[in-house]
Amino acid sequence: MLTKNITVDLPANQEARPVAMIVQVASRYDSRVHMESGNVRANVKSIMGMMAFGLKNGMEVCVTAEGSDEAAAVEAVARQLTSAAE
Repeated sequence: MLTKNITVDLPANQEARPVAMIVQVASRYDSRVHMESGNVRANVKSIMGMMAFGLKNGMEVCVTAEGSDEAAAVEAVARQLTSAAE
């Protein structure tokens, strides 16, 4: 299992589109990928779970992946959370 703490940096007032892209990216990996903040936890491969998670700029999240490609999965999700505006 691999975890990484990330500060979310999404385009202002456009959280819905980057969330869909994050789900798409996470779905490319075999590993189970979850995101946590406080008492809230979501499956990063679930669009409904991620929409309910409520990502916001400046939010501190912990991304966790477990599986054969966990390192690549965590890095890909981290890139989306911090450079979705690019």
